[in-house]
Amino acid sequence: MPETEPVRPIPLLRDLDTIDQVVYAAVAKAETPALDVGLRRLSRAADHSKISLTLAALLALRPGRTRRAALGGVAALGLASATANLLGKRIVRRPRPNRAAAEVVVGRHVPMPASTSFPSGHTASAVAFAVAVGAGLPEAALPLGLLAGAVGYSRVHTGVHYPGDVVAGSVLGATCAAAVTWAGTRSCRSLTRTAARG
Repeated sequence: MPETEPVRPIPLLRDLDTIDQVVYAAVAKAETPALDVGLRRLSRAADHSKISLTLAALLALRPGRTRRAALGGVAALGLASATANLLGKRIVRRPRPNRAAAEVVVGRHVPMPASTSFPSGHTASAVAFAVAVGAGLPEAALPLGLLAGAVGYSRVHTGVHYPGDVVAGSVLGATCAAAVTWAGTRSCRSLTRTAARG
């Protein structure tokens, strides 16, 4: 039986990058005038997590589990944003896409960020918020998840991120949300045990 040659990491990364470039180019060339304005506005509205923070403020108006879910969402968002922007982008240092070369429709354009491309901070923050809030408020999981997905796609549609950046941002956001949820649950259990002893 012939031995199979092991997969080498560098060629594999090169192939994944090629796929990333091809998908980015396909999105750039797709004619979607009905979506362009809406996705451009969504992408701008998600700057500095304005959408998520506004939703968190509204949720926090209602006490109990709704407020706790909002606080968990903000904590996860903060962790994801810091990890993406202060760690991920500085380590990977992937250049932003060449929007002009890809001929992304001008009507889709949002300002090209000065930061590096990988991972998508917008996506990481939106997904972290959606997953963390959804963990405490299950009825909000689907709409917030769809919103986070739309934010992530809008970053590719407007030409400022490769699809791979968005996928990585999604994974990072979900991981940060899981970490915050786990920490919150553990803290609550610890407080409950302490109160029971007292």
